[in-house]
Amino acid sequence: MNSRARRGDLQAPALPAQGIVARSHFSVHGEPAHRQLLAWRERVGHVIDVLPSKADIGKPFSAEIDRYKVDGLLFTDCRSDAMLLERSLARISTDNVRDYVFHVFSEGGVDDVALRASTPRHKAPSSSATTKILALDMNQPVRMRRSSCRVLTFFVPASLVQQTLPDPEAIHGRTIQDATPLTRLALEHAAALGANIGGMTAAAADSAVRNAAHLVVAAFGKQAGLSGNARSAARAALFGRVRRYIQANLHRAELTPEGVVSALHVSRPTIYRMFQHEGGLGAYIRHLRLRQAADELARYPHMMVTDVAYAVGFKSASDFTRAFRRAHGMAPQEFRALSQTYRLERPDPWQMPQVPQVPSA
Repeated sequence: MNSRARRGDLQAPALPAQGIVARSHFSVHGEPAHRQLLAWRERVGHVIDVLPSKADIGKPFSAEIDRYKVDGLLFTDCRSDAMLLERSLARISTDNVRDYVFHVFSEGGVDDVALRASTPRHKAPSSSATTKILALDMNQPVRMRRSSCRVLTFFVPASLVQQTLPDPEAIHGRTIQDATPLTRLALEHAAALGANIGGMTAAAADSAVRNAAHLVVAAFGKQAGLSGNARSAARAALFGRVRRYIQANLHRAELTPEGVVSALHVSRPTIYRMFQHEGGLGAYIRHLRLRQAADELARYPHMMVTDVAYAVGFKSASDFTRAFRRAHGMAPQEFRALSQTYRLERPDPWQMPQVPQVPSA
C-alpha cells in the first residue's frame, strides 16, 4: 500500500449501488495527532491553503469531509476545528477552479473575511454563529478565519449564478444571516440535503443539489439587494460593457477613467457608483492589470518582468514592481517563484472522479 493510501481515512468513491449518488469521504481521524492538521492541509490544498501557526503544528486536529458530485455541481459536507484559510492570487493563477462557492453554516461560522489588499477588510458579525451564508468568487483572492464549524458548501458554475445575480462578482466575501423567510427556507433545504443526500438516487441528488443551490443564490441575492430585477439587469449590462472595453484596451498605457467615460459616453457619477465597491474605476483598472500580470508571470516563467509590465499597460518596470509589491506584498519575481512551487506541488485535481454507473440488469 502506498503512503497516500495510508494517510487519514480516505475512501475513493466506490462503485455505488445502482442509481445511488457517489460519495467521497476523507477524515484525519486515522492520522497520528501530530499529523492531523498537515494531512488536512494536504487534502484541501488544491483549492485553498490552510495557514497554521507554529503553535498549531503538532496539535490534535479534527476534520472530515464528504463530497458529492452531481451534474455540473459539487456539494460538500465538512466538519472541522478552527483554522485560517487563504486562496491567494498565486493559487488562482495556477488552477482552474472558477466556480462561485456558497458556504452554508449549520454550526459555527467565519470570524472575518479579508479580500485583496486594495479593498477594505470585511468583518463578519460580532458572533460568528450568526453568519449563515458566505459567498466567494473563486476567481478572486480571499483570506478568512473559520471557527470550529459544520459547513455545507455548494460549488456553483458562474452561468447558474448569473441567472439570479446580474453582477455576481460583487458578492465576493459577503455574508448574510437568517433574517428573511427565503434565507430560512434555503437553510432548511440545505440542512435536509446534508442529512439525506447519502441515501438518494443520483437523479434525486442532482435535483436536490440544484434546487438547494438556486435557493441559496436567490436568498443571498435578496438579502444583499442584488436580485435580478430590470434596474439591476440594466446596470449589469452597462457594467459588462465597461468591463469589456477596459479588458480590450488594458494593454494601452493611456487607458484612464477619463478615457473610458469619454469613449463610452457614460456619466462620471454613474461610473463612480458602478465601481465604488472596487475602490473606483482607476483602482479597478490597476487591479485588472496586476491580475493579468500575475497570470502572465505564472504562465510564462521565462518572460522578462519588463515585458510583462509593458504588456499589461504599465509605463515602466519600476512602476509595475512598486504597484505589484504594494498590492500583493511581494515582488513580481517572488510571486513567479511561488506560483512555480504551486505548479510543482499541485495535488490531485479537486473534482471528484466520475464513477461508472452499474449497467441495468
